[in-house]
Amino acid sequence: MTYICFQLSMPNNNSWNGKWTGDGVFYARTRKFTPKKAAEILAKGSYYYNFGDGWGASVSVKEVTGADKRKIDRNTKGFCGYEWMIDSIVYYGGIYAEPPARATA
Repeated sequence: MTYICFQLSMPNNNSWNGKWTGDGVFYARTRKFTPKKAAEILAKGSYYYNFGDGWGASVSVKEVTGADKRKIDRNTKGFCGYEWMIDSIVYYGGIYAEPPARATA
């Protein structure tokens, strides 16, 4: 099994002072995957989501060891309510507010 760390940042924001209240806070989650699924997720390196109002979120992904996983899990402040982004990356290969339409035959 392979551990992946998902780390959240808000590189684009539309706040009055140009800063996100989460700047400098460690928002991360770790999950375990099969090597094949991990390779699919890690291939892109990072994922971006545009909220459409001047805000944009970035989720970077990297493989971590078991020891790294424990340290991350101990030090993270959560994922700021954006765990759905991780789920979207895992299930759809990108960050989508609504699942992409599937082609039907």
